[in-house]
Amino acid sequence: MPIIRAEIWEGRSVQQKRELVEVFTKETSRIIGCAPESVYVVIDEVKKENWGAGGQLCSDKYPDL
Repeated sequence: MPIIRAEIWEGRSVQQKRELVEVFTKETSRIIGCAPESVYVVIDEVKKENWGAGGQLCSDKYPDL
């Protein structure tokens, strides 16, 4: 039972998350040869102010994303 965890900034639409789950499931199933029903995808949404990169908060570094 593969479990895929994706941490992303909050603010993505349900459609974007739906497509991400569909693609992760399809490709994982294809690559490792398991049933799509056995693939689980967990999406954790994180506020940019709680994520740092290169010594800066992402809310400061990427204010327009």
